[in-house]
Amino acid sequence: MKKIIVAGIGPGSPDDITPAVIKAVGEADAVVGYKYYFQFITPYLKPGCECIDTGMKQERERAEQAFQLAEEGKTVVVISSGDAGIYGMTPLIYEMKRERASDIEVASLAGISAFQKAASLLGAPVGHDFCVISLSDLMTPWEVIERRIKAAAMGDFVTAVYNPKSNGRYWQLYRLQEIFLQERAANTPVGYVRQAGRPEQEVTITTLSDFDPETVDMFTVVLIGNSQSYQWNDKMITPRGYYQAPSNSPKGERDCPDGILPPWGDKKGASIMIESFRTIESELQRKDYPLDHKWALLHAIHTTADFDMERILHTDKGAVSTLYNKVKDGTLTTIITDVTMVTSGIRKGALQRLGIEAKCYLSDPRVATLAMEKGITRTQAGIRLAVEEHPDALFAFGNAPTALMELCDLIRKGKAHPAGIIAAPVGFVHVKESKHMVKPFKDIPKIIVEGRKGGSNLAATLCNAILTFDDAAQLKPGRDL
Repeated sequence: MKKIIVAGIGPGSPDDITPAVIKAVGEADAVVGYKYYFQFITPYLKPGCECIDTGMKQERERAEQAFQLAEEGKTVVVISSGDAGIYGMTPLIYEMKRERASDIEVASLAGISAFQKAASLLGAPVGHDFCVISLSDLMTPWEVIERRIKAAAMGDFVTAVYNPKSNGRYWQLYRLQEIFLQERAANTPVGYVRQAGRPEQEVTITTLSDFDPETVDMFTVVLIGNSQSYQWNDKMITPRGYYQAPSNSPKGERDCPDGILPPWGDKKGASIMIESFRTIESELQRKDYPLDHKWALLHAIHTTADFDMERILHTDKGAVSTLYNKVKDGTLTTIITDVTMVTSGIRKGALQRLGIEAKCYLSDPRVATLAMEKGITRTQAGIRLAVEEHPDALFAFGNAPTALMELCDLIRKGKAHPAGIIAAPVGFVHVKESKHMVKPFKDIPKIIVEGRKGGSNLAATLCNAILTFDDAAQLKPGRDL
């Protein structure tokens, strides 16, 4: 019939061979392929089918044999693992047809690729834009491969890695990991599958920083997640965005069955914020900050674009995690702010999700009367009233040093015992002193913006850092936007 069919036989399981491929193999007069793959298609061969099996790295010889057999009038099937068009025999067959100016009919049958099989075993890691890169430099210079790796990492593509390692190529996968760590968070999910679909199959999920290239061999496919990917139970998931609020939904309501929603990334702003945090992290002078301090620091720099925060932001040891745990166990239910601008900047979604109330007493009608009677500022009066009703709240100051000084005085008198203090008043009068006054309270978790700098936006973002601390490990700050 003078025909060559190039068929992808899948990754290795009989269940993953398509009916079209089984039919073609069963009708073939001759089958040409790498000898290892014949074990997967032998049951489907018709009696008398000629089998030409060759060793590894003999692709051109296989193609030439296929054309010779087809020119004899035979129907020839050339087999490749996975999909024959992905690092397989299909491109070579078409190139040879062109080179020979052959009138042999060529057809290609799709197969399940190794990365698709690996992805199905890992969960849903390629739910969004992805690319596939081979680390084999037999026919592609390493310089070209490295450029492609950098582009994939910078482009935030989910990336499948073929030919990750061999006896002669031991360092390339380490270099790929190094490049990705320059562009992505250390806890980016990484999944890899060895011998996908075969009895020896092994499935592993880890993180980009913990991934050990020594556990990988030439029979392994590696999948690196993007900035939205996450691990849930024993699966690796990259969301497509179906749980985003429809543009016509009132107030951003979502169709979210069973409340299953990744805690970040349900809005475009989340992706921008994630990218911003990773940029900030890459530009920090130190790389070894404790996680809860770094989480607060990233929020502070993101809000102010001021890397001086790295020098002036102080957090007591474990302050952010301690306050977050108080929120989670229900002992912290109220945040008191010195001015309404701080309250406005605390994410309403976070407050609702965690059952927290944020209050500022400046608009309370009692404040003006108390301030006039006692000869104090309105913010001082607001703190006095707040302490009477919520002595154990988290107190956040972003404007008024006199309010912070008032709280310190009430603590010393035993009238207030705050769950924590965020000290970020801004200005030139009594600002530094107010922050020094709060430091002796060793038993109270504190976050302090040293010196004159501060502001309502800083106080609010530091509150948000506390309320979203469970996202810190994955460096995904978009929750509740």
